[in-house]
Amino acid sequence: MGKKKSKTGSAKRYGTRYGRVLREKIGAIEAEQKKKHKCPYCRAPRIKRLSIGIWNCTKCGKKFTGKAYTIAQKRRSVVVQEEKPKVKAKVEEEIEDVEEQTEEVVVEESEEQTEKVIEEE
Repeated sequence: MGKKKSKTGSAKRYGTRYGRVLREKIGAIEAEQKKKHKCPYCRAPRIKRLSIGIWNCTKCGKKFTGKAYTIAQKRRSVVVQEEKPKVKAKVEEEIEDVEEQTEEVVVEESEEQTEKVIEEE
């Protein structure tokens, strides 16, 4: 029969105290904290934690901030600009069309009025 693998890791030092779930959480946090992190500047796996959220690269000497137990991963986001529907352009075109139609009607009426005035004289 095989041995059962412990999920607690470095939290075994607490023995039976504090409960299984809390010990597993602490074990996961400590494993993440103590694993080898890559420096975001020189990409060397030589990062040491100085204090809560302060990290130091032993190769390039850069000191920077991150999360409390791990270095914050910079997420690369791609901004996709979608074309918005050109409602405003359509509305403007419709307004221009209506204005042109009203100008034509006004022009026709004014021509008819000038013809009437000419005929009356």
